[in-house]
Amino acid sequence: MALLKRLSRHELPLVPFTLNGEACSGRAGDTVLTAILTQADRLRLSDFSGNPRAGFCQMGACQDCWVLTSSGARIRACSTALETGMDLQTITEPRS
Repeated sequence: MALLKRLSRHELPLVPFTLNGEACSGRAGDTVLTAILTQADRLRLSDFSGNPRAGFCQMGACQDCWVLTSSGARIRACSTALETGMDLQTITEPRS
């Protein structure tokens, strides 16, 4: 079940992306964080505890919302604009 429910901006164009191998879509103007949380119940798991995370500061300062691109680059989901065709991976295994 999605953590966020879209209340507005339904008329904006869809932006297709892939999340953990699954086809998804957000809306034009969404951040990666918004796009993911309208599809999923969490953004990722904590590197250290394994607990679900959904971003913290919402302004790119805490690094709690990073996800991986298909190239392996880490991006801050809260401050990165969603782009058509993004292939995103969340971290599913906590670090030991």
